[in-house]
Amino acid sequence: VRNSKLEHEQEKNKILSEALETLATEHHELEQSLVKGSPPLSIISEEQFYDAVSDSESEKSLSGFETTTAYSLEDSMDSKDTITSSMSEEKVCGSRESLSNGIKKHRTSLPSPMFSRNDFSIWSILRKCIGMELSKITMPVIFNEPLSFLQRLTEYMEHTYLIHKASSLSSATERMQCVAAFAVSAVASQWERTGKPFNPLLGETYELIRDDLGFRLLSEQVSHHPPISAFYAEGLNNDFVFHGSIYPKLKFWGKSVEAEPKGTMTLELLEHNEAYTWTNPTCCVHNIIVGKLWIEQYGNVEITNHKTGEKCVLSFKPCGLFGKELHKVEGYIQDKSKKKLCALYGKWTECLYSVDLATFEAYKKNDKKNTEEKKSGKQVSNTEESDEMPLPDSESVYVIPGSILLWKITPRPPNSAQMYNFTSFAMALNELDKEMESVIPKTDCRLRPDIRAMENGEIDLASEEKKRLEEKQRTARKNRSKSEEDWKTRWFHQGPNPYTGTQDWLYSGSYWDRNYFNLPDIY
Repeated sequence: VRNSKLEHEQEKNKILSEALETLATEHHELEQSLVKGSPPLSIISEEQFYDAVSDSESEKSLSGFETTTAYSLEDSMDSKDTITSSMSEEKVCGSRESLSNGIKKHRTSLPSPMFSRNDFSIWSILRKCIGMELSKITMPVIFNEPLSFLQRLTEYMEHTYLIHKASSLSSATERMQCVAAFAVSAVASQWERTGKPFNPLLGETYELIRDDLGFRLLSEQVSHHPPISAFYAEGLNNDFVFHGSIYPKLKFWGKSVEAEPKGTMTLELLEHNEAYTWTNPTCCVHNIIVGKLWIEQYGNVEITNHKTGEKCVLSFKPCGLFGKELHKVEGYIQDKSKKKLCALYGKWTECLYSVDLATFEAYKKNDKKNTEEKKSGKQVSNTEESDEMPLPDSESVYVIPGSILLWKITPRPPNSAQMYNFTSFAMALNELDKEMESVIPKTDCRLRPDIRAMENGEIDLASEEKKRLEEKQRTARKNRSKSEEDWKTRWFHQGPNPYTGTQDWLYSGSYWDRNYFNLPDIY
């Protein structure tokens, strides 16, 4: 009986997969006929992506908790002439110069705009992966963005000013408000970032020093299966330390990719002898086969102050059936006896506010009443959940009277859509000059030839280099296996998190001494 049920379920799965494949094929061909003004083309065959699906021994893996295996149906580029013209202008204003105060001016564009993904179908790769963890699948380079995941996680630091502000405050509750705003702001750059960062190679590193923002950061890929990235950042004025490790666990659910970021974030405010810990929300990317891609974050984030016992419990809302909750974040700060002290609300794509408890509860009660009245006046004909992006009631957050603004997102640059939807901060992450090249270790991902080629618009070279590096990594792993040699991380070691006791990757020190010897040849 069990075998019969299993065969029945397998047959149902086969029928559903074939139906979804047909739908994806027809939609893709129709899209191409509209974009190109020509008859529909047949879907790109699985064989054309022979390098994309690895065997069980493969060292390839999808990394990036905000990463998506993305198929964009939008024409992300203007005409070639327009792009060429705008790029020539960007090269003038985007050149790296020094400001009068001696702080480096960072570039404002990439050397080349992104490629259109309209000529490529992702379905031939993903159709066998429904319900699987995407730990042994790699995508063609066209679906990438020209950053390593180590650089992508560095985007946590874009709003470092919130940490500096927290350090300057005397009230523990006000410090918690700033830390909560920092935790929310850390995921804001993921909005509309549908390109997949490159998987870091084992032993790959990245460093970033931003004098203007007051921090320096180091990260290292400490494990490849499972993919784990460790990082350590510190304030240049010795006011904070921020560290953690990320193991992005991804699953493909047919129409969406869900990324659960395993790993603890730890922020230490040294002047106050305080430590805060939290984990990031789950990220989900919808419509990766057909339709407009859209991203949501959901789940609870609990930030703990290990000195005072205060907690901030934030709820990243799933969008819901009518999209009313799209991108919303709400929560409370409570003392060690769980008494609520104040409320926080906003959207992770826009802003975060704080307000006193009574005012927030009154607003919520009134909002609930208005919602019920609206529902009673509507006839709901279809309650089935859809993957289509819902339209929220309002694009911006309603500001409750008496609220205090904690954080507001920085607008993206005008050329962002042609630059993989990068923020201004992201635009500068891979820049490299001769002075920097003479200082950084040879494992720094700025020196990766596949990422550099893609950034320069050389897509074929990027693809060739990506394959070469992956093959080199597999060969190195097999050689270590034959010699029974264990991989040794250079800048991090495993140990218990000093505040939660859970297993973590901790900084070993000495990186900034610039004494780099016996580094692995990974490129």
